[in-house]
Amino acid sequence: MRVTYDRHTDTLSIILRDTPVSESDEDKPGVILDYDAEGNIVSIEILDASASVQQPMTMVYEFAS
Repeated sequence: MRVTYDRHTDTLSIILRDTPVSESDEDKPGVILDYDAEGNIVSIEILDASASVQQPMTMVYEFAS
């Protein structure tokens, strides 16, 4: 999994799989879900991220036990 924030476009991307995107769907305004050819979600993009995410350039990674 990879998380990137592009300050220039104010886009937060969460890449779950390094697989080609076959289809994209804007599930809610500003939230784009990308799917592979089998219909599995491969990434999530949040547009205008600074308005939706408290600190788009900060990430805390936790393991649940």
